Amino acid sequence: MRKLLAMLLATPLLSHAATTLNIATIANGDMTIMQQLATRYEQEHPDVKLQWHVMDDGALRQAVLSAMNSGQAQFDVITVGTYEAPLWGEKGWLAPLNKLPADYDSDDLIAPVRKALSFQQTLYALPFYGESSMTYYRKDLFAQKGLTMPDNPDWTDIKNFAAKLTDPQKGIYGLCLRGQPGWGDNVAFMTTMANAYGAQWFDENWQPTLNSPEWREALGDYLQVVKQNGPADTVKNSFGQILRLTAQGKCAMWIDSTVAAGLLVNPQISLVADKLAFAPAPGGITRNGSNWLWSWALAVPANTPNREAAIAFISWATSKQYIQQVADTVGWGAVPPGSRNSTYQQASYQRLAPYAAQVRAAIDSATVEQPTLNPVPYQGVQYVSIPGFDQMGNAVGQNLADMLSGKLTLDETLAKNQQDVTRIYQQMH
Repeated sequence: MRKLLAMLLATPLLSHAATTLNIATIANGDMTIMQQLATRYEQEHPDVKLQWHVMDDGALRQAVLSAMNSGQAQFDVITVGTYEAPLWGEKGWLAPLNKLPADYDSDDLIAPVRKALSFQQTLYALPFYGESSMTYYRKDLFAQKGLTMPDNPDWTDIKNFAAKLTDPQKGIYGLCLRGQPGWGDNVAFMTTMANAYGAQWFDENWQPTLNSPEWREALGDYLQVVKQNGPADTVKNSFGQILRLTAQGKCAMWIDSTVAAGLLVNPQISLVADKLAFAPAPGGITRNGSNWLWSWALAVPANTPNREAAIAFISWATSKQYIQQVADTVGWGAVPPGSRNSTYQQASYQRLAPYAAQVRAAIDSATVEQPTLNPVPYQGVQYVSIPGFDQMGNAVGQNLADMLSGKLTLDETLAKNQQDVTRIYQQMH
């Protein structure tokens, strides 16, 4: 007995194994800052180890969808958008977030973003940042040409301005727009343009309407303005490529995500930081659906064995305290935008973000529940909130790219869009 006691006393106690959280996230500046600040989170939570899986947009969507479809607990935290959160919440794939820490203050989340990440009033993802779309334009070039941007421009204004501002000798494109294929890429932009023209993806009986006169007009104008007033390689251009072109002073106008604003007014990376102004995304015969709503958000798969630790982490990463940490460490100009009301009440943020009020107005005005001129059975501005839209959108995005490349005529593009969407919808539903 004495020997056994001596042996037990001589044996060191086993240390409690740390919980490893596997986090699938997107490669962008905001998430890079989060990874840096998360080292402090690990210090404060020594029983948690964070394992990062950082991917670009397309690879992230594919990896996360594959993991969710497999039913295996590959990730403990996933980065999703407003498209996936309610659909996957309804399927039971995501943990409901209705028992957050008392100091989280979910009422501080911007209402349209919170609603877009919910299903039946239950949150299934917490917004890391939110965004809409807006028009960026060079006020110096407008002044030189004697042009005035209206408070609420429409597509007729934009087309006229683009023609007058294009200056090949100076290497200035009148209008830069996305062309890279993808449901979250050229299709996201193109759908907001089509919405403004009165187009829609489906009628009230779920019949695809991709070959309507409204779609013909929207695609025709897009094709014309890109060919005449945009970069020759538009088909290769996504957000990052046009951000660089705009920061280099080569785009007189650009219509895209509001998250570009903070980058374009930063003189360290933008040659036109003091020359840019902001306007709403253009409308048309309607303003319904003319500016999108999106959020990159953090969610917890329902099948993770580490649910409690994962929810604690995403609560920290999307909290008011986290935003204050970013402000203290990097500066108010680097805080994640579009997620919390309290951010827009900060005087320091308002001083550093001259675009803040317009970004907030764009997010608040996004018409998720009535995205089109006429009634439709779906929600979502730049996407249709139904299973399979990602496949439909990717097919349409490739057709648009082929139209820009001259592989398809306008008529062929309209016919193929209708055919592809009809086929995929019938397979999925």
